[in-house]
Amino acid sequence: MKRILLLLLIASAASDAQIYKWTDESGGVYFSDKAAEGATVETVKLQINSYEHVSYEAMPVDVSKNENGNKKVVMYSASWCGYCRKARNYFNAQGIAFTELDIERNSRAKKEYDSMGGRGVPVILVGKKRMNGFSIAGFTTIYE
Repeated sequence: MKRILLLLLIASAASDAQIYKWTDESGGVYFSDKAAEGATVETVKLQINSYEHVSYEAMPVDVSKNENGNKKVVMYSASWCGYCRKARNYFNAQGIAFTELDIERNSRAKKEYDSMGGRGVPVILVGKKRMNGFSIAGFTTIYE
């Protein structure tokens, strides 16, 4: 149900449609692109939390190297995020070991993400370097 609502919200954002929310007498909550007649509706503000452009930051914490002595890569992600999927596919294709932390399914990961001031996904850490978003060229910059 959560994925269906998310897809509805994303599709609506792309078409500049408005999303309305209302609650019926028995407490059921509904969402639609048409306001319900006779109900008190509120407009839902759409917010998609994925980075559209890559940015970099220095991190106070050094994730350094993994158990094999290679550079350790940590990615804070969400299952629905296309940029996260692109990063995951790239890491696997290149044989780059990484730790993926889903901020929607892992409460500890969400706390870490929040403490870093995360505002979108993916957030990728390599050593003391942080990349918000994903691009192959951007990742290469912080990995090499």
